[in-house]
Amino acid sequence: MTWSAIIAAFLASFVELVEALTIVLAAATVSGWRAALGGATAAAGVLAVLIAIFGPHLARIDTPVFHLIVGTLLLLFGLRWLKKAILRSAGVLKMHDEAAEFTESTDRLRSENAGASAAALMAFNGVLIEGIEVVFIVLAVGASTRSLWPPVIGAAAAAVSVILLGLIARHPLTRIPENALKFAVGVLISSFGTFWVGEGIGIAWPWGDYSLIVLSISYAVVAAIGVASARSTVRQS
Repeated sequence: MTWSAIIAAFLASFVELVEALTIVLAAATVSGWRAALGGATAAAGVLAVLIAIFGPHLARIDTPVFHLIVGTLLLLFGLRWLKKAILRSAGVLKMHDEAAEFTESTDRLRSENAGASAAALMAFNGVLIEGIEVVFIVLAVGASTRSLWPPVIGAAAAAVSVILLGLIARHPLTRIPENALKFAVGVLISSFGTFWVGEGIGIAWPWGDYSLIVLSISYAVVAAIGVASARSTVRQS
């Protein structure tokens, strides 16, 4: 389960941090890197403190009720991501456009004649808002695996990857297959949630942790069927 926790945290964190990077780049474009990085660093500090405070305590709790609560939250979170990925793949919802978000953010700052403090605040809010979901995934996956380190490693690897890509590209990462990543994240997080809901209600999974593989394949197949069905409905309407 360790590797699946690392992968799930990496993919989920990568998607959220790509969106945060777009906001930081917009702030840097208008008011310079100092303000943007100052706001982003402050938000990252807040998120790290949240993980440090709550993470160790959650990882130590091992009761059926706690498994049920964590599993339900993960399942709801994963299904939300999976639903959006299915609808976007089918053409029901528009794909998320990082370039458009970048343009909207820079235009808003310029129209308001925003200074360095406003740009720093935008970067802070962007990283904090997107990062809250990262913190939730790290804490929930850490609680379900009884170890905080695998999801922390995954999230940290995602942060380093996004930062390096941002420094190299210096523009929004529009070529990242974001919807495909969200599809994968939805499958993995939903599988974790289902597994831990089962643990909470007393189900003895026949292959132990390897049941996660079966659950992931099952969710992927059902999601693929959902995409085909939604596409068919769109074509007929």
